[in-house]
Amino acid sequence: MSEHGIGREADGRGGPKPGGAGVTDETAEAPEGSVLDVFLSGPLFLDVVFSGLPTPPRPGTEVWASGMGSLPGGIANLAVATSRLGLSTGLATGFGGDVYGRWCWDILSDEAIDLSRSTRIASHHTSVTVSLAYDGDRSMITHGHELPMSYDDLIGDPPPVRAVIIDLDDERAQERWWRRARAAGARVFADLGWDPSEKWDASRLAALEDCYAFLPNAAEAMAYTRTDDPRAAARALADRVPLVVVTMGADGAVAIDSETGEETHVPALDVAAIDPTGAGDVFLAAFARGSLAEWPLEQRLRFAALCSGLAVQEFGGSLAAPGIGDLHDWWQRLDAARTAGEPDATALHDHYRFLPDVLPARPGRVTRRAEATFALESDL
Repeated sequence: MSEHGIGREADGRGGPKPGGAGVTDETAEAPEGSVLDVFLSGPLFLDVVFSGLPTPPRPGTEVWASGMGSLPGGIANLAVATSRLGLSTGLATGFGGDVYGRWCWDILSDEAIDLSRSTRIASHHTSVTVSLAYDGDRSMITHGHELPMSYDDLIGDPPPVRAVIIDLDDERAQERWWRRARAAGARVFADLGWDPSEKWDASRLAALEDCYAFLPNAAEAMAYTRTDDPRAAARALADRVPLVVVTMGADGAVAIDSETGEETHVPALDVAAIDPTGAGDVFLAAFARGSLAEWPLEQRLRFAALCSGLAVQEFGGSLAAPGIGDLHDWWQRLDAARTAGEPDATALHDHYRFLPDVLPARPGRVTRRAEATFALESDL
């Protein structure tokens, strides 16, 4: 997926679409009568990430990577990010009937993600992406198949939920389930993703009329608005949606609340990034968390910048997402650096002085990170 996107659609070039046979009714049970904080849908991938490549791969050569991790990817990036930040998260996706699919199911269940609207498909193999991280970015190779049903068919009536996060490409903008959730009171946080035609037709923005927030990256925002500055793009988009956030990579993010007229910018966290995969999802998850808690706009942006800054220091997408314990650890390190008189820490400490008041208590569990293999024989 793109750095600031929400999910990835398999393009089908890896083979024909599977038929409808083989859909199972195996699901994880949701607590009866519960209201989710966030509900998501989208394609799932098994990601195999190689990091620490000294050079890009070239024909006829072999490149050794210093790191490798296997982990659920695609929509799992966003699901894990929201759950780890304390939001009760529901996910509707299809899991392959292979070992990869079973492993991804187990990982996401262990991350406290409600899979009651997801399904395992016996005849479906899990889509796989190999991600090569180098020079602060990454390249990806994907093989996969689309699901044999639409998300409307998979979801039906959406569960009671406070927020929906969705990538509204041309196909997904037509789905009915997210508009039903919105009509029932859910806030819709949306991205449109990259326009593969690169025509940037403004008609693609029509779905924003049903959204609470729109979070494109700078390149997308400027292309859709025919502007040459991210702030100008944000101002143009603010006429279409109550809340606009334009992410600018290392330059941070700018946000405009069109209802109050508030405009704010925060810088990105100054960190040594090793893998940007899923950073946009973590940013979006953190921003949604602050929005559901009704934090001031600047605090939401700073929290999102912090969480995505922590994520890029780990490799992989979903399991790089910070947990509440990671945020406690970061604050303690910052507090110690300020006490020691480090000048940069003093300013940063002032910007994030709200953090101890909004963080839940430190959880007992340790945040899981990507490992080189998805299962050892001793685990089976």
